[in-house]
Amino acid sequence: MNDRKLENKIRLDLAKVKKDLNTLAGDSATRVNRFEDNVSKVTANAKADLVTWVGENVSRMSKEFEKLTGDARDTVISTAATVKKDIGHGLSQYNAKVQELANRAPGGFTKKATRYPWVALTVTMFGGFLLGLLIKPARQRI
Repeated sequence: MNDRKLENKIRLDLAKVKKDLNTLAGDSATRVNRFEDNVSKVTANAKADLVTWVGENVSRMSKEFEKLTGDARDTVISTAATVKKDIGHGLSQYNAKVQELANRAPGGFTKKATRYPWVALTVTMFGGFLLGLLIKPARQRI
């Protein structure tokens, strides 16, 4: 082979290599673009799935919390009604016993207590102090 033929062959081979490199570069760019598109789609889908999952769980937790607070409110209302009824019953029994004792008191104590309430309050206060003095020694220290 002479030099001219060798140069032509080298030029043709060089042109073919350039063409192959351009094709390879184009294919690589296309693959990178596809990869970017796939990553974008997967990221968007993951984001949408995450938002949906969080939304569903927040909704479920909200419903459970509302149910829990509703149950607690119903329990408190029921307990308050029962306590009110028990206190009313206890007070009515206490008032009946006090009225019975007041009716048994000698010398028309109830009539005098209604005419002079400050005297009745003073006597009751001293009675409470006496009762406290009697009960106080029975208490034990912890």
